[in-house]
Amino acid sequence: MPERRTVALVTLGCARNEVDSEELAGRLEADGWELVEDAAHADVAVVNTCGFVEAAKKDSVDALLEANDLKDHGKTQAVVAVGCMAERYGKELAGALPEADGVLGFDDYADISDRLQTILNGGIHASHTPRDRRKLLPISPAERQTAGGVALPGHAQSAEPAPAPEDLPEGIAPASGPRAPLRRRLGSAGPVASVKLASGCDRRCSFCAIPSFRGSFISRRPSDVLQETRWLAEQGVKEVMLVSENNTSYGKDLGDIRLLETLLPELADVDGIERIRVSYLQPAEMRPGLIDVLTSTPKVAPYFDLSFQHSAPGVLRAMRRFGDTDRFLELLDTIRSKAPQAGVRSNFIVGFPGETEADFAELERFLTGARLDAIGVFGYSDEEGTEAETYDGKLDQDTVDARLAHLSQLAEELTAQRADERVGETLHVLVESAGDDDSEGLAFGRAAHQAPETDGQVIFTESAGLVPGRMVEAKAVGTEGVDLVAECIDVEAAR
Repeated sequence: MPERRTVALVTLGCARNEVDSEELAGRLEADGWELVEDAAHADVAVVNTCGFVEAAKKDSVDALLEANDLKDHGKTQAVVAVGCMAERYGKELAGALPEADGVLGFDDYADISDRLQTILNGGIHASHTPRDRRKLLPISPAERQTAGGVALPGHAQSAEPAPAPEDLPEGIAPASGPRAPLRRRLGSAGPVASVKLASGCDRRCSFCAIPSFRGSFISRRPSDVLQETRWLAEQGVKEVMLVSENNTSYGKDLGDIRLLETLLPELADVDGIERIRVSYLQPAEMRPGLIDVLTSTPKVAPYFDLSFQHSAPGVLRAMRRFGDTDRFLELLDTIRSKAPQAGVRSNFIVGFPGETEADFAELERFLTGARLDAIGVFGYSDEEGTEAETYDGKLDQDTVDARLAHLSQLAEELTAQRADERVGETLHVLVESAGDDDSEGLAFGRAAHQAPETDGQVIFTESAGLVPGRMVEAKAVGTEGVDLVAECIDVEAAR
């Protein structure tokens, strides 16, 4: 019997990339590959790259070079780049990084097993030529669902028949035939997993290149999302995080921009699921009905991952975005009037071309009044192919760095203050680790306002009786920076 082929997936970037890696893992496993965690023990190391900002691209290159080093003293015979950076640069990346034995784009995912086997056998698969993926789908969102022929990683694309769920409200799924659930292999045994709602983005933010290599916005069928959520529940997943480039646009190409409001209660009712979390929301697209569902539906976290980016009107307009400090604060007031404990996080860019001292002060004013639970701050840098790259009024690097340092310190202070405000709150905490060797005997989890990896965690005062995957009630009794220290109220009554 021939020795099994082994492959390791190294994933960088966001939760969307993690879903894509799990899709690739599922396809490879179904075709007879053995998945291993350590690239040094794999015949092929597949690096799922990130192409969003310069720092992420550098991390991707470093990961590829590190994997290449294994060819000298490990089992690894080939290193292959996939993901956003590979899709964005294709042949250019292959030429600049000969250490990669292959550079595969999204169109290669359906045939990933054959591609890797060719490379492993010493053959050459031509690196793809990058193209603007926005041009692959019709301009009209209503025509995209029937366009076909476009690779959409994480969308459960399959020609195999599968029964459509019978418990969705009438009209929630389009008329096209049912498809089989995505082949997916979970990367970890933890209680949390992401599900893709959509791919691509129709917004044209002047600083962002993502639409050019992820394409125009296209929603997944609600029935596919529901089937995958049910499958995850069967695998022991307790919290599902819905991800895409812009979840507030979900359903617009299916004929109903309010589709998310209908789908969320259905997902929350899936047996075994304890929490549904929605990420990547656009402030300008928030609508009263969606706020109501996010703040009042049992098992749906009152969590708002709002992409503010800035709050000074002039900077926002230059970014091709909308809003201002007062409108954003009003939105937050509306959310908290319905759910006082709602969690809110956001990211911001400082040093954008033309940003004045007054603009920067306006952003400080917003952050001071917003009471955000988590804040990410980035210094502006040109992104190839974006509108902002052509702008005049670029700030010198010293000014960008100084503003970044100042706002980062302010963000750290403000989020610590927000954590202090939560002392005394009753929290619903999903236990993620409990007294194992890695945690030095402590138990950790996350409350509704804390997304995985980005927003802090809950540290329990006692680990006795706590089991990973259980949802427990706890009371916040202290803080450690943005983390909350909590004592469990009633382990026996925990779900």
